[in-house]
Amino acid sequence: MSGPILASPAGRKPAGQMLLLGCCQSSVGPLALALCFLFIFTTSSFLAQAEELLVRPEIPGYQTPDWQAAYQRAAPKPIWQEWLDVGYVAAALGMASWLALRRRSQAGLFTLSIVSLIWLGFWRQGCVCPIGAIQNVAAALADPGFVLPWSVLAIFLLPMVATLFFGRTFCAAVCPLGAIQELVALRPVRVPTWLEHALRLIPYLYLGLAVVWAASGATFLICQYDPFVNFFRLGGDRAILLFGAGMLLVGVFVGRPYCRFLCPYGAILALLSKCSKWHVSIAPEPCINCRLCEDACPYGAIQPPNAPLEPAQRPTARNRLAVMLLALPVLIAVGAGLGTLLNRALSWMHPSVRLAEQLRLEETAHAQGIPFPTTQALEAFRMHGRSKGELYAEALRWRRWFGWAGMLLGAWIGLVVGIKLVHLSMYPHRPDYQADRAWCVSCGRCFWYCPLEHVRRGWIRDLAELVPPDRLAQPPTSPQPPKE
Repeated sequence: MSGPILASPAGRKPAGQMLLLGCCQSSVGPLALALCFLFIFTTSSFLAQAEELLVRPEIPGYQTPDWQAAYQRAAPKPIWQEWLDVGYVAAALGMASWLALRRRSQAGLFTLSIVSLIWLGFWRQGCVCPIGAIQNVAAALADPGFVLPWSVLAIFLLPMVATLFFGRTFCAAVCPLGAIQELVALRPVRVPTWLEHALRLIPYLYLGLAVVWAASGATFLICQYDPFVNFFRLGGDRAILLFGAGMLLVGVFVGRPYCRFLCPYGAILALLSKCSKWHVSIAPEPCINCRLCEDACPYGAIQPPNAPLEPAQRPTARNRLAVMLLALPVLIAVGAGLGTLLNRALSWMHPSVRLAEQLRLEETAHAQGIPFPTTQALEAFRMHGRSKGELYAEALRWRRWFGWAGMLLGAWIGLVVGIKLVHLSMYPHRPDYQADRAWCVSCGRCFWYCPLEHVRRGWIRDLAELVPPDRLAQPPTSPQPPKE
């Protein structure tokens, strides 16, 4: 986008009004059905694939990569480097917050993001990462014997503390994953509102899966499927490289797709940012509702103004909210029930369960006189001297553990879907254009579109130089009556 949009095409409703009407009123019913379908489909897909995963045959000559061991073989960092990493994250968070909230400098934020991409991305190869630290913290909470370095804990907590005070300035200019996507966001388009709301549920599902598997010691899912770490390391698994390249290609047209629709740490920061003491604002002074920022944000984080509901609309709105509040515990209970059925699919990621299943398949094949290719894992098990009974007992314990974990995961998914439906049924009054506290990444792209920002910087002296008089201080349009 090269500059402000001064007028909307003739005959078209304002984009803010269309977004408001589509999201808060007529689309709540269809969107609720879509979210419920997504919730049921997600849990059902695990069940449908569980048996297939458990009977997956071994391919002769193929060795399953031990991702977790590969990540754990990294040499410990010198103490000075740990202090340097933590110091940089703290200093960059402070600088990003100052640039976003006080200086209001998009150029400064962009420059800092480039520095962070070079330092934390390519020089530190993506290993100073609060996103991946989610798994370390989960493993440490579940296993008292897991050693959690102080620097990992500090890097995990610092962006969260900063978000509580200043909003998501970590995402604006400190996170290297966000920086590399910011570079390629050249021609972003608007994602349909209903689709954006549905896709924003995925990070919470991803977060739940990552915590469950990290707490059990099964795998570090976030690190295993990080789309950009192989770019930072200039090599790695070809499939992950292709995944990252595809994510960057999508990022040319969809602003920050990983940050918005996958990042589990972004899901945590979105919750904290709603409670932040200070947050970036579109205008440096009270908004004049000129509508020039209406389509400025490539991340769908600008909320348009709206008028209070008309008295005739309030009963329908209250009834819709009441229905969603009553549906919330039902969704949690249904999710918990379906989650208990996921123990087989979830436990397959644990090495002991996988080894026990391979041993069972081998015994079954030999009993039927069918040749079964041995694996290095089975050979190592026989050399270790453990009995089959001990292995089966351990696998059974983990299967039961994953039954409880699956119940909590299902309840978590039901809670997330339910809260989303409740949120969509609410109608907060906004007198002017505001940045969505949860999903605004404080990148500062909207500053350029605000005429008050141009006056503050001394680029113009009179608003009439930039804004037509008929667009100044337009009152918000009253919404249409909600459809039954």
